[in-house]
Amino acid sequence: MTTYHLIGIKGTGMSALAQILYDSGETVQGSDVGKHFFTEEALLEKNIPILPFSKDNIKAEYTIIAGNAFPDDHEEIEEAKRLGCKFYRYHDFLGDWLKKFRSIAITGSHGKTSTTGLLAHVLNEAFPISHLIGDGTGKGHVDSEYFVFEACEYRRHFLSYEPDYAIMTNIDFDHPDYFTSVDDVFSAFQEMADRVKKGIIACGDDKYLQRITANVPVLYYGLEPGNDFQARNIKTSEEGTVFDVFIRSNYYDTFTIPMYGDHHILNALSVITLCHYEGIPAKEVKSLSSFGGVKRRFTEKRVNDQIIIDDYAHHPREIRATIESAQKKYPDKEIVAIFQPHTFTRTKTFLQEFADSLEGADFIYLCEIFGSAREEAGQLTIGDLQALIEDCELLDINHTEVLTKHKDSVLIFMGAGDIQKFIEAYKPEIHTQVLNK
Repeated sequence: MTTYHLIGIKGTGMSALAQILYDSGETVQGSDVGKHFFTEEALLEKNIPILPFSKDNIKAEYTIIAGNAFPDDHEEIEEAKRLGCKFYRYHDFLGDWLKKFRSIAITGSHGKTSTTGLLAHVLNEAFPISHLIGDGTGKGHVDSEYFVFEACEYRRHFLSYEPDYAIMTNIDFDHPDYFTSVDDVFSAFQEMADRVKKGIIACGDDKYLQRITANVPVLYYGLEPGNDFQARNIKTSEEGTVFDVFIRSNYYDTFTIPMYGDHHILNALSVITLCHYEGIPAKEVKSLSSFGGVKRRFTEKRVNDQIIIDDYAHHPREIRATIESAQKKYPDKEIVAIFQPHTFTRTKTFLQEFADSLEGADFIYLCEIFGSAREEAGQLTIGDLQALIEDCELLDINHTEVLTKHKDSVLIFMGAGDIQKFIEAYKPEIHTQVLNK
């Protein structure tokens, strides 16, 4: 039996894959930088070794899986190729692994992680399944009925997959460091649709997904009339959102989700549609109501008179959706957005759109741009975004006490970089608030 060595094991997809391999009875280890990432907690719980990068980690008999962020001249990759190891990139290995199962790919410009988590939750209540979620969560089972996984469109990596089913949540222009336009993004999704073997579940409210063609059935879901599966009679309460589902204008059933906002309803509709197509009874799908969420997607904690929310939103459309969720859940509270832009390319491309989307909050703080491993610096500064927004301040990580002035409010920390360090910096201030209460 081989040992799987994962280069960059703390990456969200890589961490999840390591857990799946471990749960499937494989021997797993990996390497990464020493910096702490939230994804490593699950690895440590399973006692999966995490080593510092070194070519000495590589043995000829190992199977090597490299994260997509690491270049071919990385010392461990060079050593693996010198020794003749069986070598895969993350997406290529995953493409082979999922062939063992009835596979469901969840893809889209936004909402992939939340929808993958939601579908995994529902199916796991009814069957033994395996799943890979983009928040670093993975689960393997040798008797899996389904393999549910998040399929990322970046650099067209999802074209390594040939799933039985695909859920497509939306098509939008993002990753401007790779895609040239929304039409370029659409072409990637069309190529993905051509690889699906049994059926596609697509959001019919999305004008680009309406143009998708396929050699398999395409079922559309949405809030607008004309969709195969439509949500109607939407109501909110302290428990969440309740809505009726109609299948081709015929009432099907009523469902409850513990979330707020149209994007969450759409995510749930995609799961309901897939399950109905697979013949799973509505009573089993109603486990939607017990979904606990995924990491870094509207993760909230109440401290004193403030609600602290950690969210991965890093695109204007995602920011709007996150602010909308907070407004619907806490209609009587001030909504404070703390936003860290992710990558200079994305910030430059969507500068005005970022300003417009943040205006939905009652007050806005901006953090310095996070450059990412792909681009460390740029000529743009956070001041360029600040200039487009009224009632906006820059947040200094050494002076987060300014946030304490927002009494009885919701603080939403948003970003795909290291926005969590601002939450950590604010924790002593929260502690002081509680002591002085």
